[in-house]
Amino acid sequence: MTSKTETRRQGLRTRLIDLGEAVIREHGLPALKARSLAADAGCSVGAIYNVFPDLRHLALAINSRTFKLLGQQVAEAVSPVAEASARERLVAMGLAYLDFACENTPAWTALFEVDMAVKDDIPDWYMAAMEALFDRIHQPVAELRPDLSAEDVAFLAHGLFSSIHGIVWLGLQNRILAVPKAELPRMITLILSEVGA
Repeated sequence: MTSKTETRRQGLRTRLIDLGEAVIREHGLPALKARSLAADAGCSVGAIYNVFPDLRHLALAINSRTFKLLGQQVAEAVSPVAEASARERLVAMGLAYLDFACENTPAWTALFEVDMAVKDDIPDWYMAAMEALFDRIHQPVAELRPDLSAEDVAFLAHGLFSSIHGIVWLGLQNRILAVPKAELPRMITLILSEVGA
């Protein structure tokens, strides 16, 4: 049976994730501050660290929700073309990724702003959420490149993700050499249409 203390602790954990998610979705990861979060949650700053070791772990918990939303949007985009060619499915995924980034820019950006220099310190569930996204790419890549080993298919899938992510990142950040935002769908479609061509 769960104790009252544990129930309160889980309640605070959920409340902090909810509040932190709202902050990140509106203002981005840099706006996630312990003092203001504690005030909004009606707890002390110390109470936050009784639930999470640090704000980084809170951000990871929030990002896990964002990964799930991203995964759902990609799945929904692929569903209507599930019987289409592998190339068409890849293009649908790439465009869904762009749409998600455009519609949820602060939360999407936060996925890549959390310090992940120490891989051993990244929770297994977080790595699983990231890998679930790559798994969606593997199948069409394997269909398009049956000549590749499973290891090379995974490598190519990661490379394609990195390419599309870079295009979207540069485009949304308005960096030098970025493709104009209106042209991002065209570039993503052209690149993904060449896989296995």
